[in-house]
Order: sequence, then structure tokens, then C-alpha cells
Amino acid sequence: MDEKAFDGNDGSLLQFPCDFPIKIIGASDFDLRLLAVELVRRHALDLDETRIRVRDSRAGRYRSVTVVVHAHAREQLDAIYQELSGHPQITLVL
Repeated sequence: MDEKAFDGNDGSLLQFPCDFPIKIIGASDFDLRLLAVELVRRHALDLDETRIRVRDSRAGRYRSVTVVVHAHAREQLDAIYQELSGHPQITLVL
């Protein structure tokens, strides 16, 4: 594997800064997009809302929101995942 692909700190293949998509899944009975933006923006003030996609499941019971974060460090991504995963209305974060 090419050593230059590693960021040198934690063995990650990510090089920062980078654009990183995060998919958030939850029930469709509330505004998941609004919740996702609120939680992600706590850690990414420069969030570009034009890069957010929302999709409903085939049966309409679930909704996914994909947010593209311009990440500056691994710790920032970890904090976002922790915040999202810890919220009771969010089922899954990918």
C-alpha cells in the first residue's frame, strides 16, 4: 500500500481536509434533515446545505439524509459520529 495515502497519525486512509459523506437513517415521521443539520453543524460550522440529499425508503417508513462534511481532522468526524449515534431519533449512521 502506498505510504503517502496515510495521514501519518492514525493509519487512516483519509487525508485532511477532505469532503466526507455521512448517511443518517431514522424514521420518516419527523424532520430528520433538520435534526441532522443541527447536530452536524455543531462540529462543522461550514456545512454546505446544498450538498445534502434526502431519500425515503420504498415503504416510506424510513428516511436517509446524506450530509457531505468538509472535514478538517479525524477527531471532527469522530465527534460528529458520536453526536449522531447518541441521538435517540437516529437509527443508524454510516
